[in-house]
Amino acid sequence: METIILVSISTSVALLIGLPIGIACALSKPTWRTVGPCLDMMQTMPSFVYLIPAIPFFGLGPVSACFATIIFAMPPVIRLTALGIMEVPRDLIEASDAFGSTPTQKLFKVQLPLALPTIMAGVNQTIMLALSMVVIAAMIGAGGLGREVWKSIQRLEAGVGFETGIAIVVVAVILDRITQKMAQRMRPSGAVAH
Repeated sequence: METIILVSISTSVALLIGLPIGIACALSKPTWRTVGPCLDMMQTMPSFVYLIPAIPFFGLGPVSACFATIIFAMPPVIRLTALGIMEVPRDLIEASDAFGSTPTQKLFKVQLPLALPTIMAGVNQTIMLALSMVVIAAMIGAGGLGREVWKSIQRLEAGVGFETGIAIVVVAVILDRITQKMAQRMRPSGAVAH
């Protein structure tokens, strides 16, 4: 439960921050040119590095774990939101402009519904990265399944580590299936704009 709570909080905050940034990147080329290299750097940096700035600000514990997890898990949702909106067919954008849609109407009634499958893939990736980081964050005092893995490594208890690893895989599979079902239900059907 601790693991699921940490993943839920971290993912929610990462999505609240990441989705608007992704939309801004899609609608503004200068913003995308600025944010894109930062995302590349964030995605290539080793996950342990994210724990370093969290400790001086928040000390050891779940708050530091959440902070590091939010930063680590955010790039996929930003990138895939931006790419999903940018890949909306040009003729549909021109059709919405021809019907006199405002930029807000065009975003919420055309671009976001069509980009939704890609955005949901980003949400899925964010959840998976959050789960992986929560396990690593056990090194700085986060609870949950990660703590059990860390204890089993310290005590050389292979059986406990393997058992905990299976539990983490089960949680990952459940969360993955939930997001896939949500993506299928939210997929736009038929006409986009009337």
